[in-house]
Amino acid sequence: MPTLRLFASARDAAGTARAQVGGTTVGAVLEDACVRFGPRFAEVLACSRVWVNGEPAGLDDAVGDRDEVAVLPPVSGGAG
Repeated sequence: MPTLRLFASARDAAGTARAQVGGTTVGAVLEDACVRFGPRFAEVLACSRVWVNGEPAGLDDAVGDRDEVAVLPPVSGGAG
């Protein structure tokens, strides 16, 4: 199964930073994650970027057991 890596608010919504999630495409992995982690996670995912193995990914991109799917929510903040 692909490894799902979650950062910032996605990690907070899921309650974990890493999970093994089923699916053979990015979209299937994310759909499984939404079922597993619930509506709060789905809200964060809606405004997040998704990368596979360090590269931007689309929902139709294939993933395998050794792939890492990362969910990167928007980041804000900084010095004034």
